Amino acid sequence: MSQKIAIGSVPLGGDAPLLLVAGPCVIESLSLSLETARALKAIASKLGVGLVFKSSFDKANRSSLESFRGPGLDKGLQILADVKSAVGVPVVSDIHEAWQAPVAAQVLDFIQIPAFLARQTDLLVAASDSGRPVNVKKAQFMAPGDMERAVLKMASRPNFRGLSLCERGTTFGYRNLVVDMRSLVIMRSFGWPVIFDATHSVQLPAAAGDKSSGERQFIPALARAAVAVGVDGLFVETHPSPENALCDSANQWPLDRLESLLTSLIAIRASLGAEAYAP
Repeated sequence: MSQKIAIGSVPLGGDAPLLLVAGPCVIESLSLSLETARALKAIASKLGVGLVFKSSFDKANRSSLESFRGPGLDKGLQILADVKSAVGVPVVSDIHEAWQAPVAAQVLDFIQIPAFLARQTDLLVAASDSGRPVNVKKAQFMAPGDMERAVLKMASRPNFRGLSLCERGTTFGYRNLVVDMRSLVIMRSFGWPVIFDATHSVQLPAAAGDKSSGERQFIPALARAAVAVGVDGLFVETHPSPENALCDSANQWPLDRLESLLTSLIAIRASLGAEAYAP
């Protein structure tokens, strides 16, 4: 069983309910963020799962210089603070540079390290020093066992507040990813919660020329498999109108189909009993 950590007042790991980390890929507006967060809270409350609202203030790894990156640090954090206050949910976003950690920690309940940056020691240390728990996405080019080095870099810091590791697929070939479900078991063996990113795992990086594409139709199958293996949380980027999303439109899950997907995942987890919490 993984260690339990607290994201605001929401538990993750141990014998806690499944955690949903969800929201639009990038912050597009305050109104969209509030609309989505309120819908997610209603779903999470109905189904009895934990919820952390996720949206990025800056997508620093877009394929094209012209692609929408988000509102930036200051405005993005203000929008997340407004969502947190108005809806009453913890919030998470990515940081890309070490100096952003203490600034973001003034608003965020959970700090996320993007997959491309999972080996950046200064960034990991700064996130751990922020006094917030940290979600570290496994890099697409890293073996799951190598993520133990990230854990060790962070867990020794005096202000460490816990972490989770997130699987989001491994580079398979030209512009494609594959999910090795053994990765979930290996990373869970380090003792910390594991989250499965169901939406980035079906991404086709840079496959649409100046942007990424994706295979949204495979999200349910991969999510069901990950929950059956035994994970502590599910990461789902979701949008009321994915085809109009300003980022990752091909692999965000439609908000109006999220409740039915979660219902099936909760049933799978319940059927496992104690096995759901085994490493």
